[in-house]
Amino acid sequence: MDLRKIKKLIDLLEESNLAELEIKEGEEVVRLSRVPKGAVPVAAATAAPVAAAPVAAPAPVAAVNEAPVADALPAGHVVKAPMVGTFYASATPGTPAFVKVGQQVKAGETLGIIEAMKMFNQIEADVAGTVQTILVENGQPVEFDEPMFVIA
Repeated sequence: MDLRKIKKLIDLLEESNLAELEIKEGEEVVRLSRVPKGAVPVAAATAAPVAAAPVAAPAPVAAVNEAPVADALPAGHVVKAPMVGTFYASATPGTPAFVKVGQQVKAGETLGIIEAMKMFNQIEADVAGTVQTILVENGQPVEFDEPMFVIA
């Protein structure tokens, strides 16, 4: 399934009241799910001690995490994750990373790989420049639109 179609499905899920969406296209299946706004995840609710005082519902994770990350980024072009998956810095374990901090890159050069649904998708530089920061670690899960690299 095309990445643009998946992004449109994510937008559709966010704009609707749906908690889950599953689309089958031939042999390919895409399943998206989310916790409705204002709902407390079940794991967090059951992990709280019974004798604890009532606590206000936690703020949405995105609202808590976005502002500090945006302020902490150095100046430059931010390359964001185009999909949800697992980030890999190199093609195979034990081989050198595609890029390192301080390395010059050209537009279109591979910065890393995101594995999603057993598919390996190359993350390419949109601009030429120097890699200022690598914000994700090898093997780390990444979210859609999460900042991954800063190129200046």
